[in-house]
Amino acid sequence: MPALQRQRKSSIAKVNFNLTILELQLMGPQDKPQSQHKHLRYFMTIAQRRASPFLELALHEENMRSTSKKIWVPGPLIIGAGPSGLAAAACLKDKGVPSLILEKDNCIAPSWQLRTYERLKLHLPKQFCELPLMPFPPDLPAYPTKQQFISYLDSYVEHFCIKPLFRMKVQQAKFDHSIGFWRVQANDWEFLCRWLIVATGENAEAVIPEFTGISEFKGQILHTSSYNRGDDFSGQKVLVVGCGNSGMEVCLDLCNNHAEASMVVRDKLHILPREVLGISTFGLSMWLLRWLPVRAVDHFLLLCAQLIMGNTERYGLQRPKIGPLQLKNTTGKTPVLDVGAVSKIRSGHIKVVPGISRFINKGVEFVDGREEEFNTVILATGYKSNVPSWLKEDEFFSEKDGFPSAPFPNSWQGKNGLYAMGFTKRGLLGASQDAIRIAEDIASQWNSKTKHLPLEL
Repeated sequence: MPALQRQRKSSIAKVNFNLTILELQLMGPQDKPQSQHKHLRYFMTIAQRRASPFLELALHEENMRSTSKKIWVPGPLIIGAGPSGLAAAACLKDKGVPSLILEKDNCIAPSWQLRTYERLKLHLPKQFCELPLMPFPPDLPAYPTKQQFISYLDSYVEHFCIKPLFRMKVQQAKFDHSIGFWRVQANDWEFLCRWLIVATGENAEAVIPEFTGISEFKGQILHTSSYNRGDDFSGQKVLVVGCGNSGMEVCLDLCNNHAEASMVVRDKLHILPREVLGISTFGLSMWLLRWLPVRAVDHFLLLCAQLIMGNTERYGLQRPKIGPLQLKNTTGKTPVLDVGAVSKIRSGHIKVVPGISRFINKGVEFVDGREEEFNTVILATGYKSNVPSWLKEDEFFSEKDGFPSAPFPNSWQGKNGLYAMGFTKRGLLGASQDAIRIAEDIASQWNSKTKHLPLEL
């Protein structure tokens, strides 16, 4: 056989055969010794398909000019191995669609494993927090602990044989109209895919506000993402900046470990009891919304809060004029579900203070002019999306806040095979709903179109 004919036949063989298993061997971080490099393998099996000659030629010519290695992924590429990304992979697998997850950290659910405090429990009952296709074990309590939830996610990954590629930080993702694929750069690799699922979520990066004079403060300053347990601050005067669920729980944890906690409350907020007569407040409100308008349910919830917790405005916790559910629907601001902090505020163990005017050498000056000394300041100032920093797309995601521009329930699908998961401001329940919708949509395309063969170029 002439050499040119053999070369052509070999090239075609790369893109046309009955059954192919693609093995990707990815090295670990380059700054580690050679002996510690981790080889991560990802196997995919797909049906026969002849690749587009134009696409093969375009990628081949580009690869000749580039030193980065290119991987053609046959199914969706998922960015983020948190609960959202795992749910997407499981739902896709259930539909017969293979997927690949890239995760910048070295574990699944890094926000849960690496950036949450020890006493954390699910704020909602477990039936509202389970991922699709796999319920929580029946012997778990109604509100599983952090470690119990992580164990559930480990079992979820094992059950669905999900194998993310870890330590793969995405620098850029951009749709290439010339070939009709997304180009995703991660480390020294470039992945090409038809479908891109953004599952980095609402809490990708900590929000660190700017304060006047913060460099003058001689004590410790940390974000709740670095807070672990209250006994690390036993005997200290601690100022917690923020009064959401995290701020309230950190204050409670500090009090229970003999620290003197003060909590900055600048804005009005709704605090509700976690349960009403042993029934989940969230579950009760979901049930009532089937029959009653939002205003009526809000009125009922506030009446229950008044009866159970008393008038919280007496302790410096002012309520907004509109109800908690209406506020959630219009602004996305979640009401605080009390797990014991309100009783500590009533008893004076947690002190409510106004906003910070500036930091001073040994503490802060509040907006009312008072000064107070503190050993430590903990910023319970929340998190933000980091999507605009790496996704080069200006229609689906907002540059301002990194959330989809379209409101829920239309926030899950963009153009050119782009999807968003976990940006509904509805917690794990919203992420699960996204996963089901996205899997169904991609599966309909996967089953109706010829499958693309993955190429390692």
